[in-house]
Amino acid sequence: MISRMSAKAIAFAALLRRVVARVSGRRSNPRAVALARQVGAIAPWDRQEAGHVAEVLAWIGSGAPLYRTRKPDIPDPHLVSYFVGLSPREELLLVAHRAAGLWLPSGGHVEPGEDPWETVVRECAEELHLPAVAHPRFGERPFFVTVTRTRGEGPHTDVSLWYVLDIDQVTTFDQAEFTGIRWVTPPRLLEEPIERLDPHLHRFTRKLMAALTPSDPVRPPSAPHSPHP
Repeated sequence: MISRMSAKAIAFAALLRRVVARVSGRRSNPRAVALARQVGAIAPWDRQEAGHVAEVLAWIGSGAPLYRTRKPDIPDPHLVSYFVGLSPREELLLVAHRAAGLWLPSGGHVEPGEDPWETVVRECAEELHLPAVAHPRFGERPFFVTVTRTRGEGPHTDVSLWYVLDIDQVTTFDQAEFTGIRWVTPPRLLEEPIERLDPHLHRFTRKLMAALTPSDPVRPPSAPHSPHP
C-alpha cells in the first residue's frame, strides 16, 4: 500500500511534470522551467507548505508574469527571495524592516529574468554588505516557500522562496531599509509573538530545527502547524 506521504510525493511529481511540460512548450521560458523545478524539489514541512508548493507550481504553469515590474504591487502576485543567516552558533539573523514594521529575514523582489539565487547574492550585498555564502547543509536551493499577503501601502501577494546562508557576523547594514538587526536562537524565536514577525517565521524555524537535528531528516509533523503559536 502506498503511504500517505508517498502518495503526496507522487502527486507533487505529477504536478511538477505537467507544469514543466506546459512552460517548456512556450518560447523563452527557461527561467520558468528552472523555477518550477526548484519549487517542486522543496520538501513541504506541513500541509500549509504543501498547499503553497502546489499553488506556486500552478501559478508558474499558468503563464502569469512572475516578476515585479512596478512598485509596489505590479503584477500581483510576484516573486521574492528571502534569506536567513545561520551562524556557527546556530543563531538566526533577523532585520527590523522599516516599511513592514516587523522582524523579518533579509531579502527582496526578484528582478525580471533573474534567478532567485541571483537575487539573494544581490540583496545580501546591498542590505548586509556581505557576499552571499550558501549554508553547506542547504546549498543554493530554496529551503521553504510561502505565499503571503503583505500589509501597509500597496498590499499584494509575495511568493517567497526562503534560502539559508552561512553568516558569522554582520558589521554594517542598510539603515535606510532597516532600523536594526539581531541574532536569536531558534527556541527563543519560537517564544516571540508571531505578530512581531513574518507570519510564517515560526513554521520556517521549526522546519529548520528539524533539519539541523542529527539523524532526523526533515519530515512533516503529524498535525499541521498553525502560522500562529
